[in-house]
Amino acid sequence: MGASITYAAAGVSIERANRAKASIRQLARGTFNRQVLSEIGSFGGLFRLSGVSDPVLVSSIDGVGTKLKVAVAAGRHRTVGYDLVCHCVNDILVQGARPLFFLDYLAMGRLDPGVVRDIVSGVAKACRENHCALIGGETAEMPGVYRGHDYDLAGCIVGVVERARILDGSAVRAGDFIYGLRSWGLHTNGYSLARTIFFERLKLTPDTPVPQLRMTVGRALLQRHKCYLDDLWPLIRRSAIHGLAHITGGGITGNVPRILPAGLSARILRNSWTPLPVFSFIQQQGDVSSEEMYRTFNMGIGMVVVVPPSHRDVVEKFWRSRNTRFYRVGEIVFSRRSAVEYG
Repeated sequence: MGASITYAAAGVSIERANRAKASIRQLARGTFNRQVLSEIGSFGGLFRLSGVSDPVLVSSIDGVGTKLKVAVAAGRHRTVGYDLVCHCVNDILVQGARPLFFLDYLAMGRLDPGVVRDIVSGVAKACRENHCALIGGETAEMPGVYRGHDYDLAGCIVGVVERARILDGSAVRAGDFIYGLRSWGLHTNGYSLARTIFFERLKLTPDTPVPQLRMTVGRALLQRHKCYLDDLWPLIRRSAIHGLAHITGGGITGNVPRILPAGLSARILRNSWTPLPVFSFIQQQGDVSSEEMYRTFNMGIGMVVVVPPSHRDVVEKFWRSRNTRFYRVGEIVFSRRSAVEYG
């Protein structure tokens, strides 16, 4: 019989895991509120639901995609955790829900407590900003699955909406105005194409300055995913919005039809806003068609908002009071098919 083999010899260190989880516990506690009834480290997170009439729970799960590859190459990990939470908050916000709690999943080939802390600090920061408790998660060391410094990151969010206030697109009508809220960058979609252009075609590195962008490649590609909760929640409570579309995978072309009733289309005027410089750079340097750009990237519009004409002034006044960057980009029109029509 050979020498005794330990878990550590197989590549999994319980000591590293304990150090990583100790920092997570401290960060997560900073997001707790009176509705959290459990501690980090329990087998499950406990959360008490209160103060909602006829509550409907809304859940979503997502990841950050290959933006993680940029974070690893740049050695900057504080933003991707923030991106993850904001993406998930936006996904349930479009149904009229406010966030309650969040759980994250982080897996590495070899746990690095410093990297873990950087990632989870971003998760905790976004949770605090959005009044969302980080009540649990999983941190796994998986040698043989993840190579080198690679890791995977995913998150699950649960929110709540009163049943009578659910936004599902059924209120959208012909003649409604379509607004776009400014994004901060690529957010969390289109990175496989962007990385191909920046790193393979142009042979750039995360530290390469790009004069057209006035920043390095790494900084441009790691711009945070904006959360639109504070820009929209007061308007949702006032029933001033008929529909919302979070512009993620599929771009404007693929996401807006998800909230269109049968017989209605969204007529979008491309000249009503100027895409962020990073999108123009990608299109020019990659020789990417406009059709491909609009179905891959958000093009500078992270959230599409459908507003009835009767609430236009209220909505615009509120956004101006917050210095929210917005554009009136089109209108809802009658059509034989529910789609985006570009003008």
